[in-house]
Amino acid sequence: MKKALAAVLAAAMTLSMVPAIPAAAGEQVSFTIFNSKNELQEVLEDITAEYGKEHNVNIEVYYSSDTVAAHLSTRYASGAPYTLNMTDAKDIYILGKEYGYDLSNEDWVSDTNYAISVDDKVLGFPFCIEARGILFNADAIEAATGEAFDPASIVTLDDFDAFCQKLVDAGMETPTSILKPDWSLAAHFLQQVYEEREDVQGFIDSLYDGTANLMEDEKFNALIDTFDVLRKYNTFASAPITAEDELVHMYMSEGDVAFQFGGCWEWNDLIDYDYSGNVGMMPVPQNVTDLATGCLVGGGSKFFYVDNSEYTTDAQRQAACDFLNWLVSSDEGKFFISDTCGCVSPFESNDVPCTNDLGAYVKQYVDQNKLIPNYDYDPDDHYAVLGAVMQKYLNGGITREELAGEIESYWKNATPVQHG
Repeated sequence: MKKALAAVLAAAMTLSMVPAIPAAAGEQVSFTIFNSKNELQEVLEDITAEYGKEHNVNIEVYYSSDTVAAHLSTRYASGAPYTLNMTDAKDIYILGKEYGYDLSNEDWVSDTNYAISVDDKVLGFPFCIEARGILFNADAIEAATGEAFDPASIVTLDDFDAFCQKLVDAGMETPTSILKPDWSLAAHFLQQVYEEREDVQGFIDSLYDGTANLMEDEKFNALIDTFDVLRKYNTFASAPITAEDELVHMYMSEGDVAFQFGGCWEWNDLIDYDYSGNVGMMPVPQNVTDLATGCLVGGGSKFFYVDNSEYTTDAQRQAACDFLNWLVSSDEGKFFISDTCGCVSPFESNDVPCTNDLGAYVKQYVDQNKLIPNYDYDPDDHYAVLGAVMQKYLNGGITREELAGEIESYWKNATPVQHG
């Protein structure tokens, strides 16, 4: 499959080197989509094929696991950009600012609070809302304790620790599991150290300039305290960095464990197994009370921008904009986002229920305004470098003080990311 995709991409790049020629009236328009969300590749191919037949356009969807900015920069350097690009938020401020088409006059702009604007131009179309927290298997908990589980009963870390011990006493020896990948440990868990505070950018600036002292930082210590409790009850504690993602998801899905830090995007992983049902999400418990108490962390997860370079024709741009408007306004588009993809729609007019059980929990927090915004502007190597550091901590290879020192050292030597 990879070889075939490489061949297709090579052919597409060769063809795209030809200067853009306007389509004749009535002629079928072709455009390309870059997809950076692997789990959506198949359904995006299906829906664009259907859309293309109905609207006389030809759409090709491509996926790459490379860093988004690096991959798209390579495409621009070769004169073969995609027409419609799914990126992370920070890429909108860099690539979108340079190459993005102004979407300010599109109908969907007034229907969402999650669009990204740069220099008074709307450049980023929000595809979905995602959030992070503690996943729980209510059925597994009830089977162990004989009592219905109320996630609201766990607020503090002391509550969580005591509840895990209650499960141990009831026969569930190891009630937690921890995903080992750097994206989970650094881009998601450690990330909340940055996000859960009043002045996020001020804290990031203190990391860049080397004035932050994590060992004296209340939020850092509160979240690492939580991480330590997750480690304490981890079912893979004997070899935590060898536990494969599939095994972690199977244990949560089938009720072998009760709790796991994660996000709503893991729904498709959970239902691959003998899903016991009734898996939900709750805020990360901590022994501090602040603006993050009772909240999940999340927001717009992926954003489309329309290419405005010389390599894309006006007809292609218009076809891409029409497709985005169709995703928002048509019944088929709404169903695709909320039901087929199981995503939480960022558009207020979309009232199609989210088929993702975890996403349904996220929607409740969104509706209650209990979502702490993502911070999307880490350096590109952040999660790889600090993910490896978090893995060392997970494995007991370094102390908390050493963890703090490595995080501080990373940021002091990093180049600040440009954003609005």
